[in-house]
Amino acid sequence: MPDNFQTTTIDVALPDAAFVVRDYAGAPESATPVPDGFAAGATRIELTARPEGLAVSIESRGTPLVTVALRWRNPQPDSALILGDAWERSYGDLQWRHRQPERVLPWYWLGHDPASGETVGMGVRVRPAAFCSWSVDEDGTTLWLDVSSGGVPVELGDRRIEAATIVEVKQTSSAYESQAALCRAMCDDPLLPDGPLVGANNWYYAYGADFGPAEVLTDARTIVELADGHPVRPFSVVDAGWSVGGGAPGGPWTEGIPGLFDDMPGLASGIRAEGARPGIWIRPAALTTVDDPTRLRRGPRPAKEEPLDLSRPENLEQIGADIARLTGWGFELIKHDFSTFDHFARWGFQMGPRLTEPGWAPADRSLTNAEILLGLYRTIRQHAGDAMILGCNVVGHLAAGLVHAQRTGDDTSGRAWERTRQMGVNTLAFRLAQHRRFFVIDADCVPVTAATPWRRNREFLDLVARSGTALFVSVDPGQRTPAIDADLKAAVRIALDGGEPGGIEPLDWLTSTSPRDWRTGSSERSYHWLEPYGVGSHSD
Repeated sequence: MPDNFQTTTIDVALPDAAFVVRDYAGAPESATPVPDGFAAGATRIELTARPEGLAVSIESRGTPLVTVALRWRNPQPDSALILGDAWERSYGDLQWRHRQPERVLPWYWLGHDPASGETVGMGVRVRPAAFCSWSVDEDGTTLWLDVSSGGVPVELGDRRIEAATIVEVKQTSSAYESQAALCRAMCDDPLLPDGPLVGANNWYYAYGADFGPAEVLTDARTIVELADGHPVRPFSVVDAGWSVGGGAPGGPWTEGIPGLFDDMPGLASGIRAEGARPGIWIRPAALTTVDDPTRLRRGPRPAKEEPLDLSRPENLEQIGADIARLTGWGFELIKHDFSTFDHFARWGFQMGPRLTEPGWAPADRSLTNAEILLGLYRTIRQHAGDAMILGCNVVGHLAAGLVHAQRTGDDTSGRAWERTRQMGVNTLAFRLAQHRRFFVIDADCVPVTAATPWRRNREFLDLVARSGTALFVSVDPGQRTPAIDADLKAAVRIALDGGEPGGIEPLDWLTSTSPRDWRTGSSERSYHWLEPYGVGSHSD
């Protein structure tokens, strides 16, 4: 669906200064202006104006490098509110704020001035070779291009990398339309599904335990009943728990749990026979059973699953074979999970300006962290064939164009409504502009469980359905009632139709992290996310 607003994409001005960081303990070193860019010793930063933006290429022959910083003296009004993105998923933490110089703004930033109504924004186009973040202060803006390799400086050798391409937009329309315009400028080749992405997922009532093929087929039957004959077939996704290793296992991915999931092709066929499209979960970048320790990543190991070194070609070959095996079994959607954590040993909210613990190196130190993860995403895309790819704990700015859909927020919950409010509503509001411009966004499942209040879940269900984003429901069969089924059927039909015509837009997002007022189509709706006591803690 094309955007129906006018984008003002402006030529990006050359930065006023540049700096390089060569080791984690060192301070930024000033670079000297040279024709076409900047230089600092053996490090060369080349800037090239192209139709799609200002391209930044970096070479650093014989000299290790951690970060390149580009600085613009473009102060924003004191009244401006600033918004950034997140390294991977959001964690209920996206919001418009006044200037905060130390705030890390991954990938892009927008500044909205309520006094003038003007919004400006800068970002980098998707799939850069660097982890890119911005900082906005009283004097201007800095782009930080992190080219580290694992937790050490990259050693590029003779390579020149296309680190990023910078774009800039300026709008006098709404802040939301400005964000959408910037997202469109950052990605012109999204990989989109062949229709609405709607289905069942068993995670939020099973949590990876105590289910088998019979329960999987019940889930498929449930979502088909809720689709109620709609011509678009829904998916039914088998989440973690089908393979040996517990609720979040690593590989190998050669079989299901012996004695329980012995026939994986038969399971996929059974889901299809119920009228749903089969989907499956995988954690591709870690092992539960290690055959060769040399395949493992060095560095911190905060989980019992052992992380693969994704810079090693043989590991990518094995991951490609695993993905091909799943599609060969007949699964039509692959949900790949945990790879950002398995590479960095940190969740997105722990990364900040330092992506990982310093001091560890991958096998190939000539590759940046962004290049390493791009290699993984490209491998999965190459071997998935016609299957839909849903990324979870995946760096969306790197994966855009390589996944059909992206889990943009941390987990909702079948155990505590407060987590769904905090994570699900926030990511839907603040990353909605990425929908169908980067990929289909997935704000995560709507649970139907005894531990969570349906009066709240049904409102989240309604909003997600109207949004046209991915809608997955996690329905405990024991909690179905005629009233709940009626709510689910109505929402699933809206979602299978593609959502509310005209889409949705958060209206009070400048002042709230979980907006309650929304434009849906041509009307406005208010949702009630809070309990009578307000907000309680969640323990999930």
